[in-house]
Amino acid sequence: MNWIQPNWPAPANIKAVSTTREGGVSASPFDSLNLGNHVGDHSDHVAQNRAVLAEVMEMPTAPAWLNQVHGTEVMTLPLSSASEVPDADASFTSVEDQVCVVMTADCLPVLFCNEEGTQVGAAHAGWRGLVNGVLEETLAKFDDKSTVMAWMGPAIGATAFEVGGEVREQFIAANPEAHLAFQPHNDRWLADIYLLAKQRLAIAGVTKVYGGEHCTVSDPQRFFSYRRENCTGRQASCIWISSR
Repeated sequence: MNWIQPNWPAPANIKAVSTTREGGVSASPFDSLNLGNHVGDHSDHVAQNRAVLAEVMEMPTAPAWLNQVHGTEVMTLPLSSASEVPDADASFTSVEDQVCVVMTADCLPVLFCNEEGTQVGAAHAGWRGLVNGVLEETLAKFDDKSTVMAWMGPAIGATAFEVGGEVREQFIAANPEAHLAFQPHNDRWLADIYLLAKQRLAIAGVTKVYGGEHCTVSDPQRFFSYRRENCTGRQASCIWISSR
């Protein structure tokens, strides 16, 4: 399976993966491994795709799926009910075999773990969540942020992420150095979401940051992209503490 294994120095008991669009059963425009149950795909196809993910990765439990709303809410796993799908954009756990997961199709997925391999988290960072602090809220769950490392999964690249001036202004209001992540493009701006995330992580005390080399928009063979296709599927980024 041509999925992405994070290239980072995580402890051996930390398991993580970021899927591509390959390996599932969904038909166009959700072909083929769509993991989102909210995009118009057949629910039975999504269920089969989620089963493929769990089987291939030998997951100890089903991922704790979220109803992502571009906010900053962070859920702590395990949830009170296995059938619960809370409104949230990140999850965290210090319990073994609890799978944190976020879905994306241009937004930035960020996976976290500490050096001891005892705490992990996953955050969905679109520009709204990013500027409003979803990464910082996720990091606040960790006992010691100085031991945390982060991996940035596939997201919209710096040559494709066109935004208006109001988006740039919000980021600069939160961090003046954010101007370095914007390049003028006609009467708008091209934003580097990877750099914006790195800046916010550095301010929060996390400098061990990895990943950030993909562009979902420019690689239609591997990735779903909402900006490119609008009606499309979702890939997932998952992390857990393995008891094995």
